[in-house]
Amino acid sequence: MLHSYSFSNFRSFRDRAEVSFELTEKDSVHGWDQVSRSKHRLTTAIAVLGSNASGKTSLLQPLAFLNWFVKYSFNLKPDSGLPMTPHFSGEASATDFEIIVDAPEPERGTLLRYRLSATTKWVLAESLERRVRRSQWNYVFDRRRALDGSQHVLQDGFGLDQSNAEKVRPEVSLISWAAQFAVPLAKTLTNFGFASNMFMGGRWWQPEDRTVDQCVQYYAETPALQERLPELLARFDLGLSELELREMENPVGASQTQKRWFAYGVHRDGEGVKHMLPFMHESSGTKAAFALLIRFLPILETGGVIAWDELDSDLHPHLLEAILDLFASPKTNPHGAQIIFTCHSVEVMKWLQKSQIVLVDKEGLNSAAWRLDSIEGVRSDENRAAKYLAGAYGAVPRL
Repeated sequence: MLHSYSFSNFRSFRDRAEVSFELTEKDSVHGWDQVSRSKHRLTTAIAVLGSNASGKTSLLQPLAFLNWFVKYSFNLKPDSGLPMTPHFSGEASATDFEIIVDAPEPERGTLLRYRLSATTKWVLAESLERRVRRSQWNYVFDRRRALDGSQHVLQDGFGLDQSNAEKVRPEVSLISWAAQFAVPLAKTLTNFGFASNMFMGGRWWQPEDRTVDQCVQYYAETPALQERLPELLARFDLGLSELELREMENPVGASQTQKRWFAYGVHRDGEGVKHMLPFMHESSGTKAAFALLIRFLPILETGGVIAWDELDSDLHPHLLEAILDLFASPKTNPHGAQIIFTCHSVEVMKWLQKSQIVLVDKEGLNSAAWRLDSIEGVRSDENRAAKYLAGAYGAVPRL
């Protein structure tokens, strides 16, 4: 599970920002908590609120960037640089990241700390550390770039041949590099479950129908989803009783076709008569819930992290609450999957506790983020939604 992450000099954040999923024993979060393998109590849901252009998306993007960097940076063309945006005032400075997670098996009960310092050209420093005592960390690997451009790598149990380690390209993660040589720990780390609607430059924007079509193809090829997803959609009271798939020829050119899957919503009237509706004709809310569940259910099944921008887009607040509830029960979330999301629906303040709310605001060109429970005097039983809208916590538009 994810314990915390922090960063500085990234997009609208000039100074260091930290997001922590850790809870104290006094925090009451009504089910959105699990004890991790390292015996820490962590929340499985965090909501990020703030005005438009305050930096909410930027707060989540480090997770999308690090996921890409650790898993896929090996695919970068040599000397292409890193697709990373430092703060306006820090273009000549390094951008720093840190993330703390539970170690994978077989190191049960251990924490790993990953650190990265980089410019848009190359990696300056990268390290992976294992916690051996409460405040003591030992490196698994430590990589540094010298002034002459050479790479110096120290290892303690990482398992990559030293000659290969020192050949790592300057814009590539050593973990991504080591995975190409089948290093077991690197392979495990690059298989970490992660889902997001963001990439390094922002949020993915696609025509709605194209997104739904891609999800239908994936749904048709995934039997486990076909077992769970229709039941959830029906439970969300969308008027659907089931989903039906049909494989048909689809034109792809003037004289060519290819087979593709098409989904139909099954609706039953008061007498039980079945009516079929092409899924493309369903409401935006129904299609949004379908696309979300396609991405969320595999993470809920196996564990991992979801970083989602504007989760409430096209969703009624009751439907948003129902989706969040999936993360609040060990039955639907058996492996401690976590979600951090941005939204504008203040209703989330009624469902989540103050330790699960992160507020973002911008002063001039600099964004800042803080957890609601860091504000002195915020009570657990107060009307947080009303007080937030009244400006008591900050992070609201100054109109």
